[in-house]
Amino acid sequence: MATGRVIDPEVVMEYRHGEFLLSTSRKRLNLDVVHGFLTKCYWAHGIPREVVARSIEHALCFGIYDGEGAQVGFARVISDFATIAYLGDVFVLEKHRGRELGKWLMECIVQHPALQNLRRWILTTRDAHGLYSQFGFTPVTAPERYMELHRSNVYETS
Repeated sequence: MATGRVIDPEVVMEYRHGEFLLSTSRKRLNLDVVHGFLTKCYWAHGIPREVVARSIEHALCFGIYDGEGAQVGFARVISDFATIAYLGDVFVLEKHRGRELGKWLMECIVQHPALQNLRRWILTTRDAHGLYSQFGFTPVTAPERYMELHRSNVYETS
């Protein structure tokens, strides 16, 4: 049985990569940047700002910041911190891509002390399989066991 001291996910963790800072501080997040990206992306197109704000309140969030403190990346993890984690809303702004920031973001996420020894991680992606496979993610082994209630146009009708 995996045991050990559980790290409080509310403890702010920070890491450096060259000029970039990754922080789990929600206070540091720029809601305009996060909402601005998500409302235009394929998986959350049209998402209301207040929904993004609420999703941040209830998740372990990871922000990447450049040398001047501007936010350039984001991801959030929804977890019980014991058995399961859902990884979502992962992005690096386009002008900062090609610097392996996405890979560094994923390294920090999967190594976060509060996310260790989880039985299952889940995520969905249309085009980033190559990134996630580097961290052990694979296609669903038994898709017949999975079900979902997916409301793809919920932000258009609410």
